[in-house]
Amino acid sequence: MLRGMRKASSNWLGKSIMAVVMGVLIISFGVWGIADIFKGFGQSTVAKVGGTEISLNEFRQIYTDRLQQIGRQAGRPLSPDQARAFGLDRQVLQQTIAEAALDEEARRLGLGQSDDQIRQLIMNDPNFKGVGGSFDSNRFQAVIRNFGYTEQRYVAEQRKVSLRRQITGTIGAGLEPPKAMLEVLTRFQNEQRAIEFVRLDAAQAGTIEAPSPEALAAYFEDHKVQFRAPEYRKIAFVVVSPEEIGKWSEVSDEDAKKVFDQRKDRLGTPEKRQIHQIVFPNATEAQTARERLAGGMSFEDLGKERGLTASDVDLGLVTKSSLDPAIGDAVFALPAGEVSQPIQGRLGTSIVKVDKIEPGNEANYASFAGDIKREIAIERARVKVADLRDKMEDERGGGASVIDAAQKLGLSAVTIDAVDRSGRAPNGQAVSGIPQGLDVVSQAFNTDVGVDNDSISFKGGYVWYDVLAITPSRDRNLDEVRDQVEARWRQDQIATKLKVKATEMVQKLESGGKLADEAAAIGAKVETATGFKRDDSPASVPAAVVSAAFRAAKDGVGQTPVTGGAEVIVFRVTEIVDPAIDAASDAVKKLKDSLDRARTEEQVASYVNKLETDIGTTINQAAFAQVTGANQ
Repeated sequence: MLRGMRKASSNWLGKSIMAVVMGVLIISFGVWGIADIFKGFGQSTVAKVGGTEISLNEFRQIYTDRLQQIGRQAGRPLSPDQARAFGLDRQVLQQTIAEAALDEEARRLGLGQSDDQIRQLIMNDPNFKGVGGSFDSNRFQAVIRNFGYTEQRYVAEQRKVSLRRQITGTIGAGLEPPKAMLEVLTRFQNEQRAIEFVRLDAAQAGTIEAPSPEALAAYFEDHKVQFRAPEYRKIAFVVVSPEEIGKWSEVSDEDAKKVFDQRKDRLGTPEKRQIHQIVFPNATEAQTARERLAGGMSFEDLGKERGLTASDVDLGLVTKSSLDPAIGDAVFALPAGEVSQPIQGRLGTSIVKVDKIEPGNEANYASFAGDIKREIAIERARVKVADLRDKMEDERGGGASVIDAAQKLGLSAVTIDAVDRSGRAPNGQAVSGIPQGLDVVSQAFNTDVGVDNDSISFKGGYVWYDVLAITPSRDRNLDEVRDQVEARWRQDQIATKLKVKATEMVQKLESGGKLADEAAAIGAKVETATGFKRDDSPASVPAAVVSAAFRAAKDGVGQTPVTGGAEVIVFRVTEIVDPAIDAASDAVKKLKDSLDRARTEEQVASYVNKLETDIGTTINQAAFAQVTGANQ
């Protein structure tokens, strides 16, 4: 499998997908949930972990959900062959088995979570909060339905996830990375280097004569695939999401002002007052103290007399809402420098002195009206999404095209006349009209004309699409792309000459030459860059040059092509600075936290592997191959 993964990640698509895979499938057993309780062991069972059986249908749902998640992040769907090449099939199976093993262990240990605890966990989830900032049941139902959950299933899922966290949360407790490891990694991350360098570009390549017709034709034949016209598709789609529907909704000022009034204090800057306060056990003592203050005694002396320190008396800058309501009302009615009469509060009778007033900045409704109305409109639209989804599915099920169904339901369909796999029109420009983050183009290239495609989940809603026409990829002739071919030929000629010149320069530098002399000989200038780290490239130096500089020794020289070979940079390492290590610095603390997480994940993985061995794990390879397409 590792050999297959290395082969698969050798191109740009592979590298981008592997980056996503590492982000999505990294071991974090206490975070992900799996499907409902598994039942039935036999031909329809993919695996058995202790007493838990993972059915074929349930694993198929898990596997499909994970591939769709990775496909959305990578910007294009994955085929079964690609998924297997990256080892995703095995990783998803291992993850699912690990979660089932943790569920078994939670039952063995007798761990539990009360209904109230699960309820609070869900109600505190920010994904389910509505316009007013509190839990919104309609939003909750819409969100979990969008991910294919019923309320009962989602609650059961959260209970299992919570129990897994109880187990995994204790495994890494007390782990400390070795001091030597911290020091080595700190030096690696914070080592600094300085270089002097020269840029070789088209000016140093010399004159490039125009190619002869024969040379251009030969170059075109050798690179014909690079100038091939891509396949184009004509597509139509309609978006039904809270954001889209919300654009059509009207929200009254009355409704918006209600929400504004609820948030007014948070939206504006409240008035603050610096105050001193002394609390007395009863009103009589407070009144006597107030008379002494009126007679000339200072507030500070009164506090000292009662055995209070300056910090006991000085409350600093406070808002009205942070005080006992009775005290807040009285204090915020006083002018600066005034001492209050005795005020009865919840903790006793207080006398308060106002030292300073910082005026607040009250929020203005007009400044926030637009945002609040949009938010309310989107929130209301969430309720309409499910209804429109059902109606759209009915129309599609009756044979209506996306355009016809949209027109009947009063929705706006978008038609893209021609788009290639990269999202560009025939003129080379990115097509307009596709919402940010919607991968409808890649989906359209995975189907055909006349196919009734499944909808795509998007921003809490759905997208339906049709492929209306396909223009096949074809070879262009030289006359169609002559200018592009000549430009590419010229770039290759420049890159070849620059590589030769840079190689000659490096050889002279390694023989004792000076970079300044070599630069002057070719009409270039010497630049410098200092104090940069491995992952902190200065703006003037490409990342490829930084990487090369950290592979060289002190006074070492090298060359690095950049911008596709149209420029080559020749450099010499002039300084290497080994960093001092401050164990109390934020950088070292962050590194330690990162190592702690990595070591915890490693411990969790070992723990789960032991669990799987102890309780027994059986995999039905035939059923697994059926789900992942390995037997096709």
